[in-house]
Amino acid sequence: MRLRIRHRTTYRYARPVRFLDHHLLVTPRSSRDVTTISSSVTIDPAAELVWSEDAAGNTAALALIPGQASALTILAEHKVLHIGEAYPILRLESAAYRHPFAYAPGDLALFGPALLNPEAEDDAAVTAWLAVFRATAPDDTLMLLNALNEAVGTAIAYRTREEEGTQSPSRTLALRSGSCRDLAALFLWAVRRLGFAARATSGYLFDPGSVAGDVGATHAWCDVFLPGAGWIAFDPTQRRMGSAGLIATAVGVTSQAVLPVVGGFLGDAADFVGMEASVVVEALDEDAR
Repeated sequence: MRLRIRHRTTYRYARPVRFLDHHLLVTPRSSRDVTTISSSVTIDPAAELVWSEDAAGNTAALALIPGQASALTILAEHKVLHIGEAYPILRLESAAYRHPFAYAPGDLALFGPALLNPEAEDDAAVTAWLAVFRATAPDDTLMLLNALNEAVGTAIAYRTREEEGTQSPSRTLALRSGSCRDLAALFLWAVRRLGFAARATSGYLFDPGSVAGDVGATHAWCDVFLPGAGWIAFDPTQRRMGSAGLIATAVGVTSQAVLPVVGGFLGDAADFVGMEASVVVEALDEDAR
């Protein structure tokens, strides 16, 4: 189906301020499931955009914003062709059917240690939680990953958070609640601890059944590399496997590394009034509804 995405972020200040450079990861990544038809980013006040491809293959923009203003608006608009299957049938290499398995040396060299090793998180509670899960989890690779996806989604209640950044896995487990990026960070830590190559992913969620008008959202999930199938999306917030409804804009080592907009301003903390973000994802095809 063809989708139209409109992502607006507005920062407001009590008085005109000067802006630091802003790093943007808001452009859809091309993949076997997503083809970009058109894409644009506009900024008010007018800014110079310096485009590049970062080390992870993301399309990144550095916004250089001159002058002063009491508001900053970043508008990203895209049209994409999205063909992700709701219930994908994955064909893994025979050696990867059961866990644990060994990745090919060439794949290991491309992953690097960051995608294989969990972040420094040795909290006893989160380590014990994973051990309890693993004791009863199946050895079938896909069943194991789906069970972990379900376990995170069941253990952690989803809630929106206005605070920037991502909670540590131990804090998310202690609170038993978190945003989509917090659930993704816990899943990411756990799946790497089990020996899988995995990466954090952010982008847009298309879920027409949730709210009238096909309203979407920014979203965070994880990709796990499975020999024979490639990078497969696992979304613990929705407890889903596969890329249906997911349009990635960035992949990286951590959830913190794939935030859509990162920047700042020169002034007092009290100058900052607030931030508003909205995402609308609409289906352009008649049969997509």
